[in-house]
Amino acid sequence: MRTLREVFSFPNPVNETSARVVAGGVVAMAAGAVVFDQPWLLAPLTYGFAARVAAGPKFSPLGLLATKVVTPRLPIEHRFAPGPPKRLAQAMGLTLTATASILAATGRRRAAYRTLGLLIGAAGLESALGICLACRLFPLLMRAGLVPRSVCEECNDLRTRDSRR
Repeated sequence: MRTLREVFSFPNPVNETSARVVAGGVVAMAAGAVVFDQPWLLAPLTYGFAARVAAGPKFSPLGLLATKVVTPRLPIEHRFAPGPPKRLAQAMGLTLTATASILAATGRRRAAYRTLGLLIGAAGLESALGICLACRLFPLLMRAGLVPRSVCEECNDLRTRDSRR
């Protein structure tokens, strides 16, 4: 029997290909919400981010699709990245989608869609170019003392991480 800690754990390392596939799905859903004026799409988007923050892809339909269906079928060499910065990225996505949801629910759709624009930009960078803004921010947060070094020793040195790319 698995413990709650095991169930609600985040993968470390994270397959970068899966992260990019999930980001592409986020871009598609968020852009669909904006372009087709469908604020109800905020509900599955917000749930997906909450699920991925809590337990990685285990309870996220988009995460499961990426890790179990799409990524294994891609004939490419997969790269891996530390999990803690990717969890921060999911938390940032959760913050943006929850904010957009509240704005939309209170009749401020334009503000909600602007907020989704930030999400689309960040997720688009991850999906198309492999640029994870939270991953770039994480070492800076560690240096500022906002994230303990023990959370991710590998994340501490930007030069080491960037030289592997």
